[in-house]
Amino acid sequence: MADAAETGTDAEVLYTVTGRVATLTLNRPDKMNAWTPRMEAEFRAAMERAVADEAVRAIMVTGAGRGFCAGADMGRLTPAAPGEAKPAPAAARDYTPDNFGQRYSWLLDVPKPIVAAINGAAAGVGLCITLYCDLRYMVEDAKLTTAFARRGLIAEHGSAWILPRLIGPMAAADLLLSGRVLTGREAAALGLVRALPAEGFVEAVHAVAAELADLSSPRSMRIIKRQLYAGLFQDLATATHLADSEQVKCFATEDFREGVAHFVERRAPAFTGR
Repeated sequence: MADAAETGTDAEVLYTVTGRVATLTLNRPDKMNAWTPRMEAEFRAAMERAVADEAVRAIMVTGAGRGFCAGADMGRLTPAAPGEAKPAPAAARDYTPDNFGQRYSWLLDVPKPIVAAINGAAAGVGLCITLYCDLRYMVEDAKLTTAFARRGLIAEHGSAWILPRLIGPMAAADLLLSGRVLTGREAAALGLVRALPAEGFVEAVHAVAAELADLSSPRSMRIIKRQLYAGLFQDLATATHLADSEQVKCFATEDFREGVAHFVERRAPAFTGR
């Protein structure tokens, strides 16, 4: 598929498709891509568009300009007057017990791999978005911070749940309690990201997403993602039983037959996702 621009430049999230990879670009560069309700709505719509497009097999998320996402637009975070309580946001009022139905955890349920290309500063909700992506790459000198504790806030959007599962309890406590700033290199040492040089960064991360899209079975990736994240709520016996059940189903699929054929014939795969 040829490169195709899919949204106008006035959008807060740009959507483009190159080959089998859809790229979602947070697009408020003059505000370091600070998060807004409009951006959130466009981000979800663009993600749903990528999921619905059978030609798209992997998704990359990045930011326009110098930053990835500097967190929530601070202009919208005005404190209440003394003695005045601000109304709770809809996300706080509308509780659902669905682990994959929380405000950003739905990204874990997207059936295609999501690769975060953290091209610049990531803070607060901007960092939270990346925690729900499958792979995270970051410019080695770029900076990230949870920021919450330094704004009088708490660990938002399930970050206190997912961050320890990504980097361990003590490292997560360090980042959340201190709100300190890390470089991409430091984040890589914690296992939170993989750091890359700034030069050619987006192209390098796109190549990672393209390799997934071109060489891995869409069906396999969809099921493996489900295993990875459903497994966070399962015991080993349950996870193993479900893996055994899914393995049996694989043997009757087109992608299994193609997986064997392309290996034996020493050629590139032509997976259908079926």
